[in-house]
Amino acid sequence: MYSFLAVIALERFDCFDYLRRAARIMSEVPEGLYYTKEHEWIRVEGDEVVIGITDHAQDALTDIVYIELPEVGMTCEDMGEFAVVESVKSASPIFAPLAGEITAVNDELEDTPELMNQEPYGSGWIIKMKLDDASAVSSLMSPADYKAEIGE
Repeated sequence: MYSFLAVIALERFDCFDYLRRAARIMSEVPEGLYYTKEHEWIRVEGDEVVIGITDHAQDALTDIVYIELPEVGMTCEDMGEFAVVESVKSASPIFAPLAGEITAVNDELEDTPELMNQEPYGSGWIIKMKLDDASAVSSLMSPADYKAEIGE
């Protein structure tokens, strides 16, 4: 009986989620992407880039409950804020790692912002951009550099 009540109490205070997160040893840092110190990832797709938050970022934010998305056509400067992500823990700005124009927004995130937790490198992407200078991508961090940045 006691352990059944303990399980109910743990579920109520979301300790299972805490234990699940604590059991993670390392963040996922896929090859073939570029990274920023602000924990965004960038994937080059033809003449556009796709941008999202890293696994490390979504883990630190915990459960994401809302995102304020930008408008298609918005122009961003280097490290200009383009979105705000809200979690049960905090609200955090998201920055454009390079200057360019937003060409697409992941509207699915309006109804299911938790996709950024569940699939940060897949269906949890945030925007697509056409960069002012496509060669500037080479100035961003490699997966190895990003792993060193986050201590993994």
